[in-house]
Amino acid sequence: MAYTATVYNVMIASPSDVTQERQIVREVVHEWNAVNSKDKLMVLMPIGWETDASPTMGDRPQEIINEQLLQEADLLITVFWTRIGSPTGKAPSGTVEEIERHISAGKPAMLYFSSAPVRPDSIDPEQYNALCEFKKSCQSRGLIENYDSPDDFRRKLVRQLAQSVARNFRPTLPPEPAAPVPPPGVPAVPSLSEEAKQLLLEASQDRTGTVIRLRTSAGLRIQTNGRNFVEGRDPRSEAVWEGVLRELCDAGLLQDKGYKGEMYGVPREGYDVADLLRGG
Repeated sequence: MAYTATVYNVMIASPSDVTQERQIVREVVHEWNAVNSKDKLMVLMPIGWETDASPTMGDRPQEIINEQLLQEADLLITVFWTRIGSPTGKAPSGTVEEIERHISAGKPAMLYFSSAPVRPDSIDPEQYNALCEFKKSCQSRGLIENYDSPDDFRRKLVRQLAQSVARNFRPTLPPEPAAPVPPPGVPAVPSLSEEAKQLLLEASQDRTGTVIRLRTSAGLRIQTNGRNFVEGRDPRSEAVWEGVLRELCDAGLLQDKGYKGEMYGVPREGYDVADLLRGG
């Protein structure tokens, strides 16, 4: 069954030596959707330069990626292993530039660093040293995560993605059902307390359509159609029914007839609403 949901873009950023982890991020995001999207009315959309960027001329490549993808990203997931990536002219690498711009925009970023074993002769010392310096700077600016294998990365990401979404994105509330619209010419029933409904119904059946409010030595009386609504000299009951009078007057369903607040009449609108309350 179709449903409406809010879509949040999850951008995957990394150098070229963690292709397996990039695929794991996509799989974990899709798993989150399968479990949560219908209940929370939220969908996480994984995006990355290799699948979502399109050829464009007129600017440096990283700036084009920033404009096409990064500025639309709501959450950034970044993974490093032995490389920091290629310089962009503005940052040590495209991945670093994406992180800094995303954080500067006040949006959440999740950074992961692999400690998986690697052949020493496959490491580019310049790349690795730059990555270590960047990792050190990140440790002083926030909380990062280390992992030691792709399976370890998957386990941690499943839990931490759910935590990050819960902290940063509000579930979409289902739309309120539309209030029924009365046919043309038929007035809508206003929202009234149960006491106001009782008094209005009784007043609409009074021979003169009048509500009397009278304070005597026996206490306050609010009566219509032969019925007194105030219980004895109970001050709570008096306060309730004084409030009901104000409620009906504010709604335009009773009108003060100008006798020092002692007499109220039912106008046409009051009779119409009383008819609706009675079901016609």
